[in-house]
Amino acid sequence: MAMAVDMRLPTFRSDSRSVSLFDRKGSKDLVVPGDVITTDTGFMRGHGTYLDDDNLTASVAGEVERVDKLICVKPLKTRFNGEVGDVVVGRITEVQQKRWKVETNSRLDSVLLLSSVNLPGGELRRRCAEDELTMRSYLQEGDLISAEVQSVYADGALLLHTRSLKYGKLGQGVLVQISPSLIKRQKTHFHHLPCGASIILGNNGFVWLYPTPGQQDEEAGGFFTSLEPISLSDREVISRLRNCLLALSAHKVLLYDTSVLYCYEVSLSQQVKDILKPEVMEEIVMMTQQKLVEHEG
Repeated sequence: MAMAVDMRLPTFRSDSRSVSLFDRKGSKDLVVPGDVITTDTGFMRGHGTYLDDDNLTASVAGEVERVDKLICVKPLKTRFNGEVGDVVVGRITEVQQKRWKVETNSRLDSVLLLSSVNLPGGELRRRCAEDELTMRSYLQEGDLISAEVQSVYADGALLLHTRSLKYGKLGQGVLVQISPSLIKRQKTHFHHLPCGASIILGNNGFVWLYPTPGQQDEEAGGFFTSLEPISLSDREVISRLRNCLLALSAHKVLLYDTSVLYCYEVSLSQQVKDILKPEVMEEIVMMTQQKLVEHEG
């Protein structure tokens, strides 16, 4: 009985820690619970720290952030703490009176008001009882949306809006869930990659991959979703991008358009299904980090 065996020849690998994103910055220190951050009593204690015999000590695993005399630790694994202006990808969990509840990887469900969405046709008017009765035809349970944080309630819940045409209901694509701490904050989180797919890097750790759209229907008000069949080539590109995202997040590499594109280019020598093999994943991430060093250096 013949058996297929997957064998790979050993290759020389430099120490990947020498090209770590955190090491390159110089200003970021990684700590684990119990690590002494500083013995200087002149600093103020922030989130993720506590005092132990006058030593400022970390209570969570994460990055040390210093703002003047305030020291805090930003956890590497945490729920999303949204700020005004953040781009998020969420899933509708409930249709309520004049509002939708949205799961955004936060401690509490976010809120999307009926008055905070564009109606089909781009009409600017007050929402009436008829609009409230047709809410489920716009968005229903299970639908995915892209939105922006408009404000934060006192209890920490997020108020969302989709008034811009770049936000709205998401159609066909793939959702990848990673830690929010790995999403790099940028001016824009919507990217059309040259490989033929587009990506929405939600600040909340939800990343949406989808085929690059043609002409957008502005009359739909953000609720039009194309159900046309996706070509095999587009599905392969999206699948490769998805595996690249999982590889980068497994090695705690910051995700932004450049790092994702470099990882995609490096992975082209491998089959899509092989990217998630541990030894292949490590090699791809190491080469991606080296390209990032050369790009930023």
